[in-house]
Amino acid sequence: MHLKNSSRNVFLLLLGILLVGCNSNSHNKSSEPNTYTNPLSVAFGDPFILSASDGKYYMYGTGGTAHGFVAYSSDNLMDWQLEGEVYSGLHPDSWTVKNYWAPEVYEINGKYYLFFSADWKVNPTEELENFRIGVAVADKPTGPFKEISNEPLFDPGYPIIDANILQHNGKTYLYYSRCCYKHPVESEVAEWARAQNLFNEIEESWVYGVEISNDFTTVIGEPVLLLQPPTKMDDPQTEWESRSVTAGEVNRRWTEGSFAFEHNGKIYMMYSANFFGGEHYAVGYAVSDNPLGPFVKAQNNPVLEKNTNKGGDVTGTGHNMVFWSKENQKMYCVYHGRTQKTGDERVVFIDEMRIDDQGLLIVVGPSTTEKLL
Repeated sequence: MHLKNSSRNVFLLLLGILLVGCNSNSHNKSSEPNTYTNPLSVAFGDPFILSASDGKYYMYGTGGTAHGFVAYSSDNLMDWQLEGEVYSGLHPDSWTVKNYWAPEVYEINGKYYLFFSADWKVNPTEELENFRIGVAVADKPTGPFKEISNEPLFDPGYPIIDANILQHNGKTYLYYSRCCYKHPVESEVAEWARAQNLFNEIEESWVYGVEISNDFTTVIGEPVLLLQPPTKMDDPQTEWESRSVTAGEVNRRWTEGSFAFEHNGKIYMMYSANFFGGEHYAVGYAVSDNPLGPFVKAQNNPVLEKNTNKGGDVTGTGHNMVFWSKENQKMYCVYHGRTQKTGDERVVFIDEMRIDDQGLLIVVGPSTTEKLL
């Protein structure tokens, strides 16, 4: 009996030591800082992160499936799990036919709304670019998302992409980019390109804004031109927004991938310029007092661009969005880019950003070193 009690006491002592050790290890692990390294292990273009009310983050983007969109989920912004396809345009009632681009998902009143671009199957003149914007809805961030109409949101008469919405003072505003397709624009940059025997004409994409109904079914009023590439060679924005032209890469200047948010009573609109498939893709921003402008481009543009001229390995940085982390409310810029290792494949980056006391927006990137969340 005495031996049995001794054995039992020894067992309990060892168990206690083991439990203390486990608790200590758990404490040490939980106290370790959360870090990550760019690029993430997600091959998306045009990435968008939803900070959902269920406590998780959900990432959507261009790619992952041929006829729709997939999603990834994460609890910590470091580890991302593929949730599978969340939207498909492969059904008879869909207005879409191909090229599913730039999804953005918003959680509103317990529903999840997906805004996206795709080619419209109504194409009697057989346009090579026939993009329009649609809306789909789901009960969960992982879908399935179903289109709220068998037609695009509206038809402005030209191809449009990169939908983004802002809800302000009880109203909803849609921002989008008119495609460069069949949109030649005269400017001093176009004159310069002809004089250099580079291109006969320069096509441009422009960012527009328009109010839409709060149920996302109807356009209210006429679209307003908000942002376009500069027309003068001596404009401070011309150099960085025209690099794809001046490098002889393509005969197009883009203003696309807009993302608008509010800060201290101002509307900040970030946007991308240059060829999305090239090294010069970069991000700038403009500021306005009103959702439909006028917007004034910032003097410190671009705020995100390739870093290869500084010894880095990242090019093609663009089509960004902004979100705030759940735990510490840090402000983050999410965008796609390329590295030598990833080649032509677009991959996702997350870098911290801030707006200083003077209202200047600053992105701390692109980075490929270990970062603290």
